Amino acid sequence: MTTRLIGRSSGAVAELILNHPERRNALNLEMWTAIPDMLADLVAPPGIRALILHGGEVGHFAAGADISEFATQYATREGAEAAAEKLAKATAAIEACPVPVIAAIEGSCMGAGLSLATAADLRVIGDGAKFCLPPAKLGAAYPYADLRRLSDIIGLAATRDLLLTARTIDAEEAAALGLVSRRIGMGQALAAAREIAAQMATLSPWALRAGKTMLNQIGTGQKTETPAIRALQIEGFLGPDFNQGQSAFLAKRRPDYS
Repeated sequence: MTTRLIGRSSGAVAELILNHPERRNALNLEMWTAIPDMLADLVAPPGIRALILHGGEVGHFAAGADISEFATQYATREGAEAAAEKLAKATAAIEACPVPVIAAIEGSCMGAGLSLATAADLRVIGDGAKFCLPPAKLGAAYPYADLRRLSDIIGLAATRDLLLTARTIDAEEAAALGLVSRRIGMGQALAAAREIAAQMATLSPWALRAGKTMLNQIGTGQKTETPAIRALQIEGFLGPDFNQGQSAFLAKRRPDYS
């Protein structure tokens, strides 16, 4: 367990909060290691319908990886391989989370912070947010899976630009590139993310999970429908959520997915 991450829930919405204020929420290995288990625990209750990932009161989402660890944690091949594995497991856990994940972003979202953000389903940003891929400044390589996620979102050409120039972009350019799902006023990202999560909580949890499964398949390069995906679609038609949804539509009432 780490004090650098805080988990909490309210009603149908869970929150995973980065808590490293003295380094603008820079992610250390303790945080990377804890993310998968904390995430799983937060979304395990059946009533949880969405999760918000954010930087709390720090004013920054995440300023990147904690560079103060680099000289020791990455000093040997074994240490570097272990660290890379922890980073990969954390972002994969976010991407594979069974409920929708919303990243609420204020301030810095650099390097490792962008890795977390692109693993989420939606990115809600406040004006004033800034994004950067700095590996070329550090003589490092960005994780392949994270580059794949970013290029899926903004395209390969834009990803090349950000990675090979290591330049910082603002909220306006990030929105223009399609990096963000919603752009709102500075300091309002978390409130907006909570509104979105509350709306998700009124929808069919089965349909959201099935939709995430299909989208993640597309994200990994699956171009055609598989028998498993077709079976998932048929399962939906035969399930209780579809019965509730279509009955509510015909009766002109709100569906109850509780």
